[in-house]
Amino acid sequence: VREAIHTQISVFIVTESYILQGDILVPKTTNKNADPCVLKGCLWPKHGRYVTVPYDISDSYTQEERKIILGGLQSFKRTTCIRFVPYSNKYRDYIHFEPKNGCSSSVGRQDGGQFISLEKPGCLSLRAIQHEVLHALGFKHEQVRSDRDEHVEILFKNIEKENNFRKVKTNNLGTPYDFTSIMEYGKYAFSKNKLPTIVAKSNPKYDWGRATKMSTNDITRVNRLYGCCE
Repeated sequence: VREAIHTQISVFIVTESYILQGDILVPKTTNKNADPCVLKGCLWPKHGRYVTVPYDISDSYTQEERKIILGGLQSFKRTTCIRFVPYSNKYRDYIHFEPKNGCSSSVGRQDGGQFISLEKPGCLSLRAIQHEVLHALGFKHEQVRSDRDEHVEILFKNIEKENNFRKVKTNNLGTPYDFTSIMEYGKYAFSKNKLPTIVAKSNPKYDWGRATKMSTNDITRVNRLYGCCE
């Protein structure tokens, strides 16, 4: 039964979704990306002190690859109140890791379940796992946040797909724009001519985009969004 559920989810994503900003799965039937995720009721449930997120990992991964994914999930336990628990049929919503094409995830909890694509070997790193899981928890990319124009200039003349840089309404949770965030694109992201697509207004020569794990601000945002200190 569980494998049938997984197949249904995979087919839905391939046929009824499209990729935005390089790795965000957006259902064609919704306009969720235009609004803050929290206004759509897509937070994972909190019971007492902890937020429970059921997960399942495809059998297509080897044991060593599973350990890498589990290590990425465990990293949230050390700094937040997010707790990933093995999937069982008592849960309606859960995340399922599959080695599809590239790294991708929906934003926030999806009704009935969703998959996070972690293609191997390229997406099996702490950076990629944390990045896609943060999407699933409700976070968007740093460079599309609502106050980005105060901090960066988007050079549309150098961009291959302008849609990937469309500014959206976001809940920034009182945290500053963060070039060290694991959710931030690199300076040359989606460039069509090898020239910069994002320039820091404070220092146009500044280069970034090499984060290997969640920044302090990334962790703070998770804890504030989910009330981890309450």
